Amino acid sequence: RVRPLTCTETRRGDQRVVHSLGDGTVHVSAARHNATFGFSAVFDAGASQETVFEGSGMRQLVELAIDGFSCTVFAFGQTGSGKTYTLMGPLTQTQNQLAAPGLLGLMQRSFACLLEQSRSCGSDLVLSASYLEIYNEQVRDLLSPGPPCALPLRWSKTHGFYVENQLSVDFESLETIANLLQQGSQRRRTSAHALNRHSSRSHALLTIHIRSRAHHLPMWLPQPSTYPSKQGTLCFVDLAGSERVKETGSSGELSVEANNINRSLLALGHCISLLAKPRGKRTHIPYRDSKLTRLLARSLGGSGITLMIACISPSSRCLSETLSTLHYASRARRVTTRP
Repeated sequence: RVRPLTCTETRRGDQRVVHSLGDGTVHVSAARHNATFGFSAVFDAGASQETVFEGSGMRQLVELAIDGFSCTVFAFGQTGSGKTYTLMGPLTQTQNQLAAPGLLGLMQRSFACLLEQSRSCGSDLVLSASYLEIYNEQVRDLLSPGPPCALPLRWSKTHGFYVENQLSVDFESLETIANLLQQGSQRRRTSAHALNRHSSRSHALLTIHIRSRAHHLPMWLPQPSTYPSKQGTLCFVDLAGSERVKETGSSGELSVEANNINRSLLALGHCISLLAKPRGKRTHIPYRDSKLTRLLARSLGGSGITLMIACISPSSRCLSETLSTLHYASRARRVTTRP
């Protein structure tokens, strides 16, 4: 997804170096750089939130999660490229004042789609949500009351990596889940720097657990017999943006945060590069290199279905970061999993 040029970039006279050619291709044209990349879909600066929701396959992902699959969507890109806006809509929302319906992000649209499907299934679906952030390599619960404290990350043969003692909250209405999202997002670490007034300083993972109750057969049929219940998940990952400290002017605590963010994104990139190799040539995938890759292990190379939205700026000043994001996304596109 290519965001529009900002007012600052236009005033500064930055050139547009990214152009959508339609048909799932994006072209980067600048001095010494002329490259075309192909993706499942490309959304240019004029694309509405609704267009991104329908065109990215997000609706199908919700339906697969209801069917019991493990589904993940994550937004990736440099700081200030529009990741949080794509997932959550404008940052000015409060519990009393939501954004205009047209500006709502993929998360709110997915919740509405999920609850709509849930109503058509009757009361058979049980929905719950958990919300975590990874800040300076510590996993913290964004929904539990009191100041966020670090939670241990464990591994088990049956579940893989999981967070111990995280809070999971049941919900049945759009209002409840929207409030949980709002409440958790306000507790997330954000800071202002030269490239972004609301830069996310942590990776955030909101997971919706979808459980369908087991149906007991009518009394007149041979007992005991139950249909198995299905358990699916829909996980939204808002990654903190990659950043060059020189560009953002970060120092002190902000610089420590930036180094931790970049280190975990590097570990994620390394896992994706190895997963993109043909199965026969794959070596050990180092998921244990960061908390982020541990929590995303099942989404990346396990039995899940994953949608990656690469967010880029069209500005000539962001050229190297944009090319880096496009190469990263091209590698991710070659990863195949077996859901």
